[in-house]
Amino acid sequence: MDDFEAFAGNLARMVEEGGRAMAAYLRPRESGKVKDDVAEDIADVMKTLGQVAEFWLADPQRAVDAQSRLIGGYLSLWSSTLKRLSGEEVPPVATPSPRDARFSDSEWSSNPFFDALKQTYLITSNWAEDLVKDAEIDAHTKHKADFYVRQIAGAVSPSNFVLTNPEILRATIASKGENLVRGMKMLAEDIEAGGGDLKIRQSDNTKFQVGVNLATTPGKVVFQNELMQLIQYAPSTETVMEVPLVIVPPWINKFYVLDLNPEKSFIRWAVAQGLTVFVVSWVNPDPSHADKGFESYMRDGVLKAVEVAQEITGSKDVHTVGYCVGGTMLAITLAWLAARRKTAGIRTATFFTAQVDFSLAGDLKVFIDEEQVSYLERKMLESGVLDGRRMANAFNMLRANDLIWPYVVNNYLKGQSPFPFDMLYWNADSTRLPAANHSFYLRNCYLENSLAKGDLTIAGQKLDLRKIKIPTYSVATREDHIAPAVSVFLGNQLFGTPPRFVLSGSGHIAGVVNPPSRGKYEYWTGPAPSGTLEEWIAQAEMRPGSWWPDWIAWLEPQSGAQVPPREPGSEKYPPLEDAPGSYVKVRA
Repeated sequence: MDDFEAFAGNLARMVEEGGRAMAAYLRPRESGKVKDDVAEDIADVMKTLGQVAEFWLADPQRAVDAQSRLIGGYLSLWSSTLKRLSGEEVPPVATPSPRDARFSDSEWSSNPFFDALKQTYLITSNWAEDLVKDAEIDAHTKHKADFYVRQIAGAVSPSNFVLTNPEILRATIASKGENLVRGMKMLAEDIEAGGGDLKIRQSDNTKFQVGVNLATTPGKVVFQNELMQLIQYAPSTETVMEVPLVIVPPWINKFYVLDLNPEKSFIRWAVAQGLTVFVVSWVNPDPSHADKGFESYMRDGVLKAVEVAQEITGSKDVHTVGYCVGGTMLAITLAWLAARRKTAGIRTATFFTAQVDFSLAGDLKVFIDEEQVSYLERKMLESGVLDGRRMANAFNMLRANDLIWPYVVNNYLKGQSPFPFDMLYWNADSTRLPAANHSFYLRNCYLENSLAKGDLTIAGQKLDLRKIKIPTYSVATREDHIAPAVSVFLGNQLFGTPPRFVLSGSGHIAGVVNPPSRGKYEYWTGPAPSGTLEEWIAQAEMRPGSWWPDWIAWLEPQSGAQVPPREPGSEKYPPLEDAPGSYVKVRA
């Protein structure tokens, strides 16, 4: 009776917290602060899946065959379950991927009920994915349908619900429902933190602060304008290479992914190799930046950073690094300079997971077609910027079974706060995007692929990547879901001088932020990019650990003599404030 009363009391508290969550959701909508666009999203999903259904229903025999496959799977499972209940050992009809952690609890296999539930789900979701794969529809619609089916399948997994997840059921009984109370409380807090939309916490954000235990490499802001701050880092070696390094990070995220902590910091490591390092810290834009387009980011961002680095160091040349869309911008800048038969003193260019050919750009292309881009442009016209959470949600959806549903289960069903994880804190620290810049990027890169085709014109110059003749180094990561390795590899073949191409293990972030001291993953080196990625890998040599030493070995012979170390700033550019500066601390 005591247990029942405690359980009933916790259920009442859960309902109370649920009311708070509902109020947090409804309040900004009633006041007009939030305008839902769920109807448009659902309409696109239904329209896309409707084309798949139309293909299968257009031919009665085809429809019967599809239904037979599903029913046949269910009958096989029914037969297997009956045999198992009678004590016979039978192999499962459907098994999850070895990397699928949703069904790792032992009861998913040992308990006949949960095992049958799991297999029913797998049979159904696999069947739905096969329907899309076998449908004879246009490639873009098929890509979208495949993505939407995977999202729906991930959402309805039995692991996401209390009554169908054995681990959650045990935790609920053991705690008399207190886990659900804690979970509903966190749900309400996360909706409030998202201003009426759910902002799933992936890390314990209370444990991190930019400039305190993140982005702590010593340095100074030596220049700023309305688009960026330029940080110069303090030297840590007795001499430095003559040619400095300018890093152009993506403006879709914040630069400190390259300076998470002393152990993981690419910036700190580069300084320790004897490089004078400058990093662009982009502004977190507001409506006043709405009209700032690619040309503004090129002139007032990349080229201005190069100019200031040259003037402070006295070096006529600089090395450059571009990460993700920062790499795309760097490539556009180099092509623009080449069209004008200039280099601006850029001696080398290094690209971290950067695309210039977007024909194989992966699942992000699901969100890119004329209808969706036009809708997004209309939304951006209302505020002048794209809310950073929209972009963050899109990135999380690309790996929903890793970045969404495990946290839904852990936070809101188990009632457990996530562990502090610096990379996931950074992942949630999103930035807004100015309307003109983002529209240009979506249309000219993802939608029309103008840069790869040689049709892109910027600042009066038609760009041709083949005119880029400086030495280049390019890193792709094998499990990248944002800039797929096959896409990076294809784009590398467009440069006038073939780059040194390196394929790193892991994904878009971990494959880049992989210091040698950790000894994780591996990387492949081989001939200049040509043909297909699979053909290149067949010829490549796999090496253990980080690719960072390979990069510095490539860069150092092109870096001039050793010179005395340079303290941040100069008479013309006195330090303005300590690194990491103030721009990076502005939250979206």
